[in-house]
Order: sequence, then structure tokens, then C-alpha cells
Amino acid sequence: MDSSDPTAPATDPGRIPFRGAPPARHRLALVVDPRFPGGTAAAVAAEVRALAGRVDLRLFALETAMFKGRRLNPVLEAALEDAGLAPIWGAPVIHADTVVFHNPSCLRFDAVLEPRISCTTALVVTHENFLRPDGSEGFDVAGCLEMIEAALVCGRRHLAPISGNNRACVLDWLEASGSDWTVTDFDWFNICDFELVPPVAAPRDRRGRHSRPGFEKFPPIETMLAHFPAHAAASTILGGDILLADAEAPPPRHWTIRRFGETDVASFLRELDFFVYFTNPRWRESFGRVIAEAIAAGKLVITDPATARTFGEAVVASDGSDVDGIIAEFVADPDRYRDFVIRAQKALTRFSPEAFASQVLARVAATTEAPADALL
Repeated sequence: MDSSDPTAPATDPGRIPFRGAPPARHRLALVVDPRFPGGTAAAVAAEVRALAGRVDLRLFALETAMFKGRRLNPVLEAALEDAGLAPIWGAPVIHADTVVFHNPSCLRFDAVLEPRISCTTALVVTHENFLRPDGSEGFDVAGCLEMIEAALVCGRRHLAPISGNNRACVLDWLEASGSDWTVTDFDWFNICDFELVPPVAAPRDRRGRHSRPGFEKFPPIETMLAHFPAHAAASTILGGDILLADAEAPPPRHWTIRRFGETDVASFLRELDFFVYFTNPRWRESFGRVIAEAIAAGKLVITDPATARTFGEAVVASDGSDVDGIIAEFVADPDRYRDFVIRAQKALTRFSPEAFASQVLARVAATTEAPADALL
């Protein structure tokens, strides 16, 4: 049975029972360090917009060592303001029916999670892959989860993957570690609520990519040169700070490189027809929000098979060796290009705010009364 069906029987130990729509005042707490600079903060911001008014929503702000000295992410700050919510800092106790802890990797430089957390159901959303492509740990997963577990008094607790690829990493880690955490049988996906822009009628070989400027976001320079060659009509890179910083190996002149935040994403995407996105071989996107942005902007996306897994036939999966050929075929057949992008945009509806809210309201909130053993 399709795991996206909220009426499916609860056969998996990670399944949160469906008992109809929750009461209007179901208490749901989001727990996150709101200073995340990238996708985690954007994902939580979208959740705030999707859930505000549907449940009794609160956001509890952590101050982890990982983001010491940073300010609250402006995207999340704007979402909270629009929802009429203020982040709750320094709460000694967090109590709700459902607690959603976002991205346990933020605890990697801490020794203890300070607040006590009391709830019926605790979900830990695994934004960052537990394992790298080579099978090594992406961070001290056990240490971070142990801190959360020590702070929890709850009826049940589960890990909530955000994509199929992310889920595979979680399951592989659980099998290797022997941990007793269970996994939800649905993905806590990133909400993709972007304006849809029609594809161009006559695509050209205009290539580009964007990301935050972490080294893990970029493949080796030889791969970059192959994916963004001199014969392309344009090669534009947003977030290429590390490429500009290497004085010993300056980027080729045919690349147009802009620093992270120098141009807004929508304006950047208007400059290209193909979004070519590959990362460092030792790292993989757990969801790939930038890919959804590019699809919504009317671009054809080419990426590696593991990253493509989240979006299915909405992207072109490639090992990176045939990028030139893929682009040439679509440039030569504009109707095929247009049809592919339009189908890809329709596929994004499964990541809509409405789909997310429906999933949460149907599956997460099982009861409004915390059991006695879940009280501090």
C-alpha cells in the first residue's frame, strides 16, 4: 500500500496512528536553532506558514554552539512575524502534544541539550544525512541523538526522514548502530511553495547552479570545468565564494561567478535554461531544495541519481559524464524541453504546503492528552 495514504494500516512500528483530524488546539512545538543559514531554516519557515492557525503552534529556539554569534535567519524571522509568533528562547521546559526537533546535527559541538522536553510524540527530523556516500558518518549521530533522548520524556519517539535518499541513510545507520529509534513510514519533506515560471520557448545552452558556498556543495574543479565548458553559451554560478577565494587556481574567464546572496535566486535563475547540480562526491543533498527552486523557475535540472531520487522523473539523472549530450538533445528539441519542464512543475505539487499540512494533521497529532508518564 502506498505509504502516502493516511488511511493505510499502522503495520510499521514507526507509523504514527491515524485517528482522524486532530483537535483544533493540538499543541505542536517546533524546536530548532533558528540561526541555520540554509535549507533547514527555510524548511522550518515554510512549516510555520503552513501550520500557523491550524494548530496551537510554538517555536522554541535553541542556542547551539554550532551557530554561536549568528543572527536569527531572516527567512524564518519573516515567517514568524507573518504568523504572529515570537521565538521562545531559553525555555527550561518544552511541553506540547507533539514536539518536532529539527536537524539533530546542530548539537554536534554541544555536550548537553538544556531544555527538558515533555510530549506525547517526539519527531526528530533528519535534515542532514547520517551517512556520507562512502558509508562514513556525516556527524556524531549517536551523540546528538543521545542528547535529545536524555532530554525527552515522551510517549513515543521517531526519526522522520525528509526524502527517500535521506531515509536510506537513516535506515543504514540504524542497522549498523543497533539504535532503538524507530522511523516514520512517511517523509517529513521540505515544503516547496515557489511561484511557477513557464519554460522558455527556445532553450539555449545557458547553464548554471547555485548553493550556499560550502566546500561540500561543489564537485572537483575538473568536474566543474566539464559541466561548465567554454563552448556553453553561458556558465553562471551563484554562491561560488570558494571558487573566487582560490588565488592559486582562479576560475576560467568564461564563468560568471557571484557570491552567495549577491543576487536574488529568482533573478539568477532567469539567466539560464539548464540547472546543472552536482556536489562533492563525499557528500549528498538530503532533500535538494535548490533543485525544486530551479524546477519552479522553469529550468530543466540535471543532477546525480541519488539527489534525483527525491524528485523522480521531474529531473534528469546523470553520472555527470553526459551533460553536454543531454543539453544538446533538449536544445535541439524545444517542444520536448517545454513538455519536460511543465511535467516537472506539476510533480512539485506533492511538496505543497497543503500536502504538508494534510500529512501533519492526519498523521502526527494522535491525541491532545499526554499520558501520565510523559509529564515532568
